[in-house]
Amino acid sequence: MARALVLLLAALALGCGREKRTFDVPPVSNPSGPVRMTPLQPGPPTRDVALSVYEENRWAVGEGQRLFSWFNCTGCHAAAGGGGIGPPLRDDDWIYGSDPENIFRTIMEGRPNGMPAFEGRVNPDDVWKLVAYVRTLAGMTPRDVWPARADASDDANARPAR
Repeated sequence: MARALVLLLAALALGCGREKRTFDVPPVSNPSGPVRMTPLQPGPPTRDVALSVYEENRWAVGEGQRLFSWFNCTGCHAAAGGGGIGPPLRDDDWIYGSDPENIFRTIMEGRPNGMPAFEGRVNPDDVWKLVAYVRTLAGMTPRDVWPARADASDDANARPAR
């Protein structure tokens, strides 16, 4: 009996690790250097934007969906990113670019005429999760990482054909 109790306590102390989720955090949470906003800027071509590690992870995209609602992004962009006060996120017409780094900077630094800056108020890792989710709204990520839960929109599962 005592031996079984010791084994049980040891198993509880060590844990099974089944729910442990680890990510390779991007080497730089805040991208540095210029980010091309339109193709009409002078200078050499920008480097290819590497996708966030969160963008390929269904759990992280689901967290981004939760954060989208929690941070009240729905107040301006609507529940499924259809637009309202803020621009829609479900199409391919993005004012400041749809690359992950552009979206990250838009959230962190804000944009004129309405988008507030969230730098210092939102953890950069959470911003990358938001970036991953926002890109699913426009169908910019593989379908197998889209959140399983439907948004609160009437046609939340309808994504643009790509």
